[in-house]
Amino acid sequence: MNINKSDVCDITILHEEVIEKVSRNMPKDSYLADLADFYKVFGDYTRTRILFALSNAEMCVCDIAVLLDMSQSAISHQLRVLKSSRLVKNRRDGKAVYYSLDDEHIKRILEMGLEHVMEE
Repeated sequence: MNINKSDVCDITILHEEVIEKVSRNMPKDSYLADLADFYKVFGDYTRTRILFALSNAEMCVCDIAVLLDMSQSAISHQLRVLKSSRLVKNRRDGKAVYYSLDDEHIKRILEMGLEHVMEE
């Protein structure tokens, strides 16, 4: 890893008031670890596609598989990951199982992320 000289302080003066302020506002390490894991789930292209599909409508595995041109088993595997990360939920209607986003937070995160990557 190359470190640019301009990225490193040339002085060793501590800004204690800044350190104290940030320290008071830092979440517990366990929350930050959970947050890092949360974002790792978004790091998979297929899971992101599934999340965007579900942000538009509740869908069953069959419909998602057709939409994304993938096998039902591949979709089911990714849905298990998304469900265990509490990003999607499911409901049973007879023999059919329908998936949707777990809550509005997930939809907003997707929208904000897309907005960011589409900025010029």
